[in-house]
Amino acid sequence: MSDTPAGPPDDWFSGMPLFGDMARAMRGQGPINWDAARQFAQLGATGGESEPNVDPAARAAILDLARIAALHVGDVTGTDVSDIEPSCVTRSAWATATLEAYRPLFTDLATSLAADTSDTGDDPMAQMMAGITQMMAPAMLGMAVGSMVGHLAQGAFGVHDLPIPRARAVLELVPANVDGFATDWSLAADQMRLWVLAHEYAGHVVLTAPGLGPALADMVRTHVGAFRPDPDAVGQRLASLDMSGDDPFTAIQQALGDPEVLLGAVRSPAQLEMEPRLDAAVAAVVGLTDWLVDAVAVRLVGGEALTIAEAVRRRRIEASPADVFVHRLLGIRLDDEQVRRGKQFVQGLVDRRGDDAVSALLSLDDACPTPSELDAPGLWLARVGLD
Repeated sequence: MSDTPAGPPDDWFSGMPLFGDMARAMRGQGPINWDAARQFAQLGATGGESEPNVDPAARAAILDLARIAALHVGDVTGTDVSDIEPSCVTRSAWATATLEAYRPLFTDLATSLAADTSDTGDDPMAQMMAGITQMMAPAMLGMAVGSMVGHLAQGAFGVHDLPIPRARAVLELVPANVDGFATDWSLAADQMRLWVLAHEYAGHVVLTAPGLGPALADMVRTHVGAFRPDPDAVGQRLASLDMSGDDPFTAIQQALGDPEVLLGAVRSPAQLEMEPRLDAAVAAVVGLTDWLVDAVAVRLVGGEALTIAEAVRRRRIEASPADVFVHRLLGIRLDDEQVRRGKQFVQGLVDRRGDDAVSALLSLDDACPTPSELDAPGLWLARVGLD
């Protein structure tokens, strides 16, 4: 006769107050514990320290420079962005807005990772572990996505650091990060601000282009929705916990907040199959954005544009484990090879067809290149009738 209790997960732990309390707190909270997500996002963004408001002088300077950047981006792209005024926000405000902007993606992730407890047979231990997975998933997801967004907030210049379209086409800059980066790299503050503004406006133009932004957004949502649960991941992690310390709850929190518990063994064949297409779309979007920024920044800051671009490139490719988690979760790889392929693709188009190629990338409904076209720009030109 089995010693494993029947009933819901909180009944199983009736003799274990710590787990029982956690189970009762987690029931009925939906696919993601958004309270946990917001708390971890704020904690990650601020490091648990009080955060000053945006410096009024920095805000005024950025708004003045934005008009200049918008004018030049509009001239290079043929798109009027003069009516888009950026807002200046703190890291914590950026984290809150970003968590909300990515909420549909995270909800899709939660749905795809929903534990299926129907195939546990008569094994009571398997049933209990499946129940634990189902019970803990909302909190785990809340901690993981909140921590991810909080990490992003620590270094984000604006909303286009990650090339993912948002439902609301707004520009939000984080002056503390922009000015801090300028200081770290001994760059003039206003030149760095102009470069970031050029990047934000260019990113807006690219991600609202009919054939690039929507296609990339669809691929990212498909990728996020294609994760599959690993029924053993949580059970194995719980079995390895050291509960002999003074604070067992912290040990549980750290273990279940590890992204590898979520993504260590749940990547699906569908994701592997779509990876080349998603990589091609990301490379094209990043490559076009970088090409436009280079063209605009040379006008705005002269020779310093190359110095700033190289500094930003180094920051982008020197990924931390948290960055890698972002890339794995959303399918967005921004390593040096990806960026190089994207820029070579765009430059190859421009070398053959000049500004007409850029206009086509921004206007055609089927502008997103295939993996083959990304490495052979002539194939893309032939497909769209520009050869």
